[in-house]
Amino acid sequence: MTPKAEFGLIDSHAHIQAAEFTGDLAEVIQRARAAGVEKIIAVGGAGDLISNRAAVELTGAFPGIFATVGMHPHDAKDVSEPDFEQLRQLTQTPGVVGVGETGLDFYYDHSPRDIQRGLFCKFIQLARETRLPLVVHDRDAHEEVAALLRSEGRGGVQGVIHCFTGDFKAAMEFLDLGFYLSFTGIITFKNAGSLREVLRQLPLERILIETDAPYLAPVPHRGKRNEPAFVRLVAEAVATIRGIPLEQVAHATSQNARALFGI
Repeated sequence: MTPKAEFGLIDSHAHIQAAEFTGDLAEVIQRARAAGVEKIIAVGGAGDLISNRAAVELTGAFPGIFATVGMHPHDAKDVSEPDFEQLRQLTQTPGVVGVGETGLDFYYDHSPRDIQRGLFCKFIQLARETRLPLVVHDRDAHEEVAALLRSEGRGGVQGVIHCFTGDFKAAMEFLDLGFYLSFTGIITFKNAGSLREVLRQLPLERILIETDAPYLAPVPHRGKRNEPAFVRLVAEAVATIRGIPLEQVAHATSQNARALFGI
């Protein structure tokens, strides 16, 4: 069945500037349009300044593409002060609508935790200064992420917890901080029953959807390269989990993304 373009889906988190898309990015974006995806947020923070600049450049290369700039917690140990200042400057570029991806990852610990915390705090402060929303990576660090958002954000930062995988308690804490929660193809995985139950209970007006492309492709594409067109499958899963029409999910999540990112 051909998707309806008027669904106006938004992939709120994709790394389409990544090397995995070098050979066919135009076709990837064309497939997204055909699937009813009207806007894509190309998220920086995938390892280095080059990736951030590439994300920003995409905003001028294709209509409906926006960018964020940041550094992933995996790479926190490699971020110098000049690097951070260049990222600060990139936030002033037209088409940049957020700060991140940034946060804490206590699962892999590719960077020492104290360095992760320090860089995360700097990005929270940058979001406050620029009044841009914060795109937060949180893996096995819910309590500390929430505590730093509360202490460093001081009520002046909004944003999204990308690829949310926490429990209901963590979800409510982030919602209380004024953050949105974004869901990926993980909700289609067989072993994600508890996450689906959390999603079922959340207010629809605080939910975003994303692919995190090229990662986390939803069923039936699990294990393959993910791409923004597949955000429709995430929307379909949300509709099934909540027992509501796909059109309602598309409208609500896109309105939420527009409100958060000002797009």
